[in-house]
Amino acid sequence: MSTISRRSVLQASLGLAAAAGLSRPYIANAAAKTASVWWTQGFIPEEDAGFEKMVADYQKVSGNRIDYSILPFVALEQKMVSALQTENTPDLIAYDGIQTTMVMSAYANKLVDVSDIVAPHEKDIAKVALQSMKLYNNVEKRRAYYAVPFKTASVPFHVWGSLVEKAGYKMSDCPDTWVERWNWFKPMQAKLRADGMRQIYSIGLQMTTNGPSDGNNLFHYWLLAMGGGNIVTPDGHVHLEDPKVKNAVIETVRWICDTYKGGYTPPGCISWNDADDNNGFHSKLFLMDLDGTISTELAMFHRPEDFNNCVTLGLPKGPDGKPSPAMVGAIGGMIPTAAKNIDVAKDFMRYVIEPKVNSDFLKAGLGRWAPIYPQQVKDDSFWLHNENPQLARHLTPYVEETLLGASYPDYMVYNPGYADVEAQQVWGQTYASVYKDGMTPEKAVDKAFKQVEQLLARYPTTA
Repeated sequence: MSTISRRSVLQASLGLAAAAGLSRPYIANAAAKTASVWWTQGFIPEEDAGFEKMVADYQKVSGNRIDYSILPFVALEQKMVSALQTENTPDLIAYDGIQTTMVMSAYANKLVDVSDIVAPHEKDIAKVALQSMKLYNNVEKRRAYYAVPFKTASVPFHVWGSLVEKAGYKMSDCPDTWVERWNWFKPMQAKLRADGMRQIYSIGLQMTTNGPSDGNNLFHYWLLAMGGGNIVTPDGHVHLEDPKVKNAVIETVRWICDTYKGGYTPPGCISWNDADDNNGFHSKLFLMDLDGTISTELAMFHRPEDFNNCVTLGLPKGPDGKPSPAMVGAIGGMIPTAAKNIDVAKDFMRYVIEPKVNSDFLKAGLGRWAPIYPQQVKDDSFWLHNENPQLARHLTPYVEETLLGASYPDYMVYNPGYADVEAQQVWGQTYASVYKDGMTPEKAVDKAFKQVEQLLARYPTTA
């Protein structure tokens, strides 16, 4: 097993482009063999321990051997891009980061169709997780499941509740509407600075053009809240001509740029990487941010004072009064067509998504990743009514947002060209056109829309 230092990366992967119920038991089908597996290193040690236990249990019941490497984001992303290009691959890859490589590899016919693994659980798996794995193959001109989903995540709010109180406010008064919630934190900045916290900001806005994921997440959550969810539809078509979509993008760009120009977010946010906002939050550089998973909180799990002073919030209502949808990420295990032991890789993934196995694995990681089975979170008190009240106050709103509310998958699963949109930081560049080049939000969005249209046109889909 190998472990290397961690950081996420995205753009290198673009070179790849051109009916049983929850109680169904796992039954080993493959002959005793070995499969090589590349797995993403967890954000907290408990995640890795949970994976290692799952592997050990699988080896006992199956007789097969899993030869695995646990790799952090940057190392795994680089290795799998290179491996898929040269067809010198492991038998199974599970990557926790942006799913560009998975989407592009499916498009290029480099992944095994795993519909036979997903189909028996299809009626129980969350729709958004299924959508995230049902990808377009441009060689075969069809969609199929090209990865097996086994965990999900969303992007909740993270707030220093203790600092809100220090500023003279109460978390119980936090607004339940989108724009009002964000604006509620702004005046706290001056109050805390006057009280001696001279370097604090209200909001950690990931306006970065350095990505890869947090800046795109910020944009998409604003877009969805403002009613622009149909910017790309499941048929792969882009709808930039839709007035609701255009207005949602303009208002998103306007609010974010006005907030930046108003000095409510650290000026360095325009060049943050995905770790910088976590580090900034932990150092109390700002009061709140919107960031993926509850890794922000769980990183402080063994520091009770900080862990208990942090508050996790789900999504408020949008301007239309309806609950704001989440963009939910699903992580899947993908099997390259160049794999040498496809049967064992498939067998292991059948085991991984067996409901009890899957639940035990995710709970071992303290719930940083949510299940793929919505019914599971309703039936198992761990998720919504955890006996540890401090963990519950983070876990419950996060899981409710991820699995029990309206949701969209990342748009790249509808059209692989959207992976280019994210990789080229089109939306971060749009902010820059406003705050740096002096464009109006309307003109900056017109410029961005032309780029989005061109990028998606490179990846035609027929299904």
